[in-house]
Amino acid sequence: MPKNQYEIQTEFFKALAHPTRLQILELLRPGEKCVCEIFPALSLEQSVVSRHLSILKREGLVHSRKEGLKVIYALSDTRIYEVIDLLSEVIRQIWHEKAELVR
Repeated sequence: MPKNQYEIQTEFFKALAHPTRLQILELLRPGEKCVCEIFPALSLEQSVVSRHLSILKREGLVHSRKEGLKVIYALSDTRIYEVIDLLSEVIRQIWHEKAELVR
């Protein structure tokens, strides 16, 4: 049974809704990286990072290619950073407004 638009969007947002996956996307912001560069930067086991990368890949956020024995990951569409940056700004604004209400 095909998924509807809301189910597809939900799966996409779920892929973004994890701190490790957001950190991975930030590490890929300057450009592609080997998984061997990603997991040490996060101080996590390679298997944990690979699992998160597979979720990002399944949802189309990243793609990979083999280079010898290395697997190189890159963002599929740089517009995702516009989305992340915009949401971050909205969140900062909301938290600022909440803080003002508490005062």
